[in-house]
Amino acid sequence: MSSGQKKIYFLSDFHFGAPTKEISRERELQVCSLLDHIKESCRELYLVGDVFDFWFEYKTAVPRGYVRFLAKIAEFTDSGIPVKWFTGNHDMWIFDYLPEELGVQLYRKPIEAEYFGHTLLIGHGDGLGPGDVKYKLLKKIFASKTCQWLFARLHPNFGIGLANWSSYKSRKSTGTSDRIFLGKEDEWLYQYCLRKEDQKHHDFYIFGHRHLPLKLAIGSTSTYFNLGEWLHYNTFGILDENGFQLVQWKEQQIIPFDHKIIQNDEI
Repeated sequence: MSSGQKKIYFLSDFHFGAPTKEISRERELQVCSLLDHIKESCRELYLVGDVFDFWFEYKTAVPRGYVRFLAKIAEFTDSGIPVKWFTGNHDMWIFDYLPEELGVQLYRKPIEAEYFGHTLLIGHGDGLGPGDVKYKLLKKIFASKTCQWLFARLHPNFGIGLANWSSYKSRKSTGTSDRIFLGKEDEWLYQYCLRKEDQKHHDFYIFGHRHLPLKLAIGSTSTYFNLGEWLHYNTFGILDENGFQLVQWKEQQIIPFDHKIIQNDEI
C-alpha cells in the first residue's frame, strides 16, 4: 500500500489512569488492539490530548503504568510513522520525556495541516472559545514555570496521589453533564470554530476535550468534529482521500459512529 493511499488517524481522551487501575487497564488494552489494527494503514497518527488522566514528569521519575500503550507508540515511531501528540488539560505537564523516549512530536496549541487536499485545524480544545474564565486563569497558572517548580518539590507519592484525587472529585461532580449536547449557541468549541472560519477557511476542525462525539456543519463548506472519548464511546476520526469520518472501535472492528446514542440528539 503506497503512502498516498494510507489514512490519518485521530484519537483523543483516553484518560488512562481513571477511574481505577483495573478499568484503565482494560481501556488501555482496547486502545492497543486498535493500534495493532490500524498500523499497516496508518500514514500519521494524532493523539489529540488527555491521553492520561494525569501526568507529571519529575526530573528522574514519571508516573507508573501505561507501558503497553507506550510500547505501541514506540512501534509506530520506530517504523517511521509520525505520531503527533497534543497536551490536554489533564496532561499538560508532559515535557521532554515522551518526545525523547518515544520520538513523538509534541504540541501545546492548535495547528494547521493539509492532507489529501483538505485543510484542517487540530487541537485538544481546552481554554478555547467563549466563557470558562476560571479554567483559563487556572491554565495560565498551571503552565507557569513557578507552579511546575513548586509541584516538583512534592514527593511523587503525594503529588501524583493528590492530582489523581482531584481529578476523581472533578469527574464525580461533573457526572454525565459533559456528554449532553448544549445546543450550538452554548457549544464553546463550535463557536470557536465559527470565529476561526471567519478568519481563514478550513475544511475540517478536529478537537477533543468535549467528551461528546460531534459532527456540526460550519456554513456550507466546513465541518467541526469532536472526537469524543474512550470512557464511554471509543470514538475516533479517520481522514483519507474521501474526507473525514467519525468512527467507533467496537468488538474489535471499526464501525461508523451512530450519533443516535448521544443523550441529547438535536444536532
